[in-house]
Amino acid sequence: MSAHQAIFPVAVMARVLGVSASGFHAWRCRPPSAHAIADTALLKQIRTVHASSRETYGAPRVQAALKAGGEKHGRKRIARLMRAAGLVGASRRRCGVTTTRRDKEARPAPDLVDRNFVASRPNQLWVADITFVPTASGFLYLAVVLDAWSRKLVGWSMANHRRTELVLDALEMAIGQRRPHGVIHHSDQGSQGGINWSSQHNREECCDGRETAVGSSVTGQVEVARAAGDGAT
Repeated sequence: MSAHQAIFPVAVMARVLGVSASGFHAWRCRPPSAHAIADTALLKQIRTVHASSRETYGAPRVQAALKAGGEKHGRKRIARLMRAAGLVGASRRRCGVTTTRRDKEARPAPDLVDRNFVASRPNQLWVADITFVPTASGFLYLAVVLDAWSRKLVGWSMANHRRTELVLDALEMAIGQRRPHGVIHHSDQGSQGGINWSSQHNREECCDGRETAVGSSVTGQVEVARAAGDGAT
């Protein structure tokens, strides 16, 4: 009602809202309750903790910081005061980027793994993926190749783009370190940015002349990676 006093008379607003005008005036003149005074003092402490954390702390961490200083307050109360004051912590669940988009027009390569990611020896099955790492200067993209037998990374590459060379560099590193023969390379059925197909859609000419789809056996030559040209892994 106070916000609309310049537009509507108090008596009219009180009648519409079903309250008494005298009750409204009594409420305005009433001193703050002990709970409201305590909330004001607590909010001041919350603002101090939030500012000292460079505005990254949410209610749980603010509560922990206050508790460490000898102040015990409920998390819901802190969350309520922060919400009312517009204080928000930094969330790890950021709106990220889509690193894999399935190409509906491309014919999928055969899935030789069939969700069975168990290998009986080294360099029998490699799995690959791309993820992103948020930084203060933007996103970095990380492509990795992992040996399913040892669970060790055998190849990786990081760049500030999602172009083909990002994944090819990771595959080249893996091939250069392991020199495999007959390895199965498995990755998502998807594509990146300007890339029209993913590794499972990728059909490439091996150095021995055989046409190979990623997901099928490949030779241990570096040319296998380069043969993809503008494709992805």
